[in-house]
Amino acid sequence: MLRWRLLLGTVFIALLVALVWIDLNGVAGYARPGMALLPLALVLAVGGTQEFLSMVRTREPNIAACPIYFGNLAIVAAAGWADERHAGAWQLAALAAALLLVVLTEIFRYDKDVSKQVTERLGLSVLGLVYVGFLMSFIVRLRLVAGGATIVPLVSMLVVVKLADIGAYTVGRLIGRHKMAPKLSPGKTWEGLAGGVLFSLIGGTVVAWRTGLLVADEQFQPAVLTTWIAYAVVVGLTGTAGDLIESLLKRDFGRKDSSTWMPGFGGVLDLIDSPLLAAPAAWAFWTWWM
Repeated sequence: MLRWRLLLGTVFIALLVALVWIDLNGVAGYARPGMALLPLALVLAVGGTQEFLSMVRTREPNIAACPIYFGNLAIVAAAGWADERHAGAWQLAALAAALLLVVLTEIFRYDKDVSKQVTERLGLSVLGLVYVGFLMSFIVRLRLVAGGATIVPLVSMLVVVKLADIGAYTVGRLIGRHKMAPKLSPGKTWEGLAGGVLFSLIGGTVVAWRTGLLVADEQFQPAVLTTWIAYAVVVGLTGTAGDLIESLLKRDFGRKDSSTWMPGFGGVLDLIDSPLLAAPAAWAFWTWWM
């Protein structure tokens, strides 16, 4: 299992690096920032939606899939296709249209066969649109910060979140004693959380240093370092919260993993659970404070 996990991890990293290189260099017609990465985001949106529906249907088999698929694709595409000045408006418009489609679908389906638990289906549908599509659209928008002139916002979020995962796992395994949420996620400890925050700080500082953001006119910028520290802590903690939210959904629907098609990783939602919640926090920092 470990060998397979390492192999898959290497493939994922290589694919992401290749797409980032294409995106930055404008190869094969992908001259616009983010256009080479947008197809990957759409594929992940489809996979995440499928896994979400698979979990939900253990409790509510009559939930309508098409509005959720269409809505999530529309929200992610709208956030990536529009320029940064208008991306937020298109993002919210797509979400509103998706919610309207969900409601209209339930109205037209209302009959004696599926009329029971309409409110439950509506609630789960809204959750699917917000959790998968709307949160993922912020990952897409990170690539468009500052007009897409830099990929640092997206890369920094991924580095901080993944190092938080590594730090929490490593420190938790080595010295973890006090369970953080024993019934929800037995492997997580408070010591692991502290290790995750520490690794987040290291990751954020390294990114800031390697990109030259800590030095201006050959002068060290302490105010910039303070902002990066706050960024790393908040993004790392929200990433951990994202992991816990997916654990909550899986426990509630009786699942160990969101899917089993990636041995060692689980499914798409298991892979992106942390970035989903960390992305809005990272986007807020880069938009208003960084």
